[in-house]
Amino acid sequence: MMPSGSEKPTSILDASEIAGARSLFGLNYQQLTALMAEFGAPVYRAKQLSEALYRQWEEDLGTVSTLPKALRETMQKSGFKVGLPRIIESFVSIDGTERYLIAGNDSQTVETVWMPDGDGGEAGDGSEAGTDLRRATICISSQIGCAVNCQFCLTAKLGIIRNLTAGEIAGQVVAVLKRHKVEIGKKRINLVFMGMGEPFLNYDEFMTAVRLLVEEVRIPQSRMTVSTSGIIPGILRFAQEPVRPKLAISLNAPNDKARTEIMPITKKWDLAHVIQAVRQVPLRPKEKVTFEYVLLGGLNDRQRDADEVGALLRRANLPLKVNLIVWNPGPGMPYSMSDPHTVHLFQYRLKFNNLPAYVRRPRGRDIFAACGQLKRTTELVQLGGIRFR
Repeated sequence: MMPSGSEKPTSILDASEIAGARSLFGLNYQQLTALMAEFGAPVYRAKQLSEALYRQWEEDLGTVSTLPKALRETMQKSGFKVGLPRIIESFVSIDGTERYLIAGNDSQTVETVWMPDGDGGEAGDGSEAGTDLRRATICISSQIGCAVNCQFCLTAKLGIIRNLTAGEIAGQVVAVLKRHKVEIGKKRINLVFMGMGEPFLNYDEFMTAVRLLVEEVRIPQSRMTVSTSGIIPGILRFAQEPVRPKLAISLNAPNDKARTEIMPITKKWDLAHVIQAVRQVPLRPKEKVTFEYVLLGGLNDRQRDADEVGALLRRANLPLKVNLIVWNPGPGMPYSMSDPHTVHLFQYRLKFNNLPAYVRRPRGRDIFAACGQLKRTTELVQLGGIRFR
């Protein structure tokens, strides 16, 4: 918005002072260019700084040797820092999955998960990213806590604490990539925005993070998937984005009545309107919308449930697939896991209804790293998980 009257335009220096934040990580190339201009530096310094932040993954402004020492010192005196989120605690599963507590811009922590061989979630989605199921996957959070209150999810027990900034969202990815010494362009990586929080309730920061990851870190959008519980305004905005991840909808029930019991947000946006909004998203060639379905033992995993899901999704008339997720347990949660035979029959029934259906492999259950288990849990001894720093 342009200032009115005699108001002076707010500079990045002024804005960062107002916000009390001086992190460079999270600023895009245009913002870095403006910042360099305010320090009286030539335009090409913005490219050097961008490379240091998003390609070289520097953590200390003082070590960015491509910038003159005088410029670095002036920026540091102005309070600027790199601000890359830090992994402060880590847990490793018997299956190789790693869960991280990552510190952002305050004392709060958020969770991120590294799955060295993925979990099969990309299978059958019709994209280039689904052709190599051995590709490592990073599960990223968009909020600390969550306001959606899905009854089967441990994260819901936290409530919503705050939104993450774009730098904190994209920074989770870079912190994990740096930890594992991943070389972009050589090792193939999937990103799934399916951690703590509802991305479409933090839409602007989430999409800014996506653009940073695509344009600056250079991870292809075809290797990204975002999951939403069905926030219709967010889905409609998402449909207009020129750069965007693939879309996944958290379905979890065959009808509105059953879904409302486990996902109260259905009272605000029912399934018919969610699917209508999804149909507005222009899909790329061969791309499919993923419908995620958490199987809760004896509650939504019956054969008649599968048939009703089949009828619902056939009416949607979309290129789609279904990912079945066996519920991952947590303390104090009043649900049970579907047994393997029930899962197989449910998958078979969906296929009988002409729906491509895949079972996602659970990863990191023993360290509370699996889908729906993220709650900043640190007491793992009783589960056999291993903690390390």
